[in-house]
Amino acid sequence: MPRLATYALILCLLAVVAAVVSFAHGSWLGVVWILLAGVTSNMWWFYRRRDKARAAARAAR
Repeated sequence: MPRLATYALILCLLAVVAAVVSFAHGSWLGVVWILLAGVTSNMWWFYRRRDKARAAARAAR
């Protein structure tokens, strides 16, 4: 897995944990953490998919 995808996945997991903790404490700030988790999840999919496409292109040569 490429480095940026790994960082995005770690950040996504941390944002989900932060959202759970925020909601457990009764704070609506968890909504911001959920939005951040969504963005980082999309980043993870993008970088993972890009790496697979590059690997396939290299293998085809």
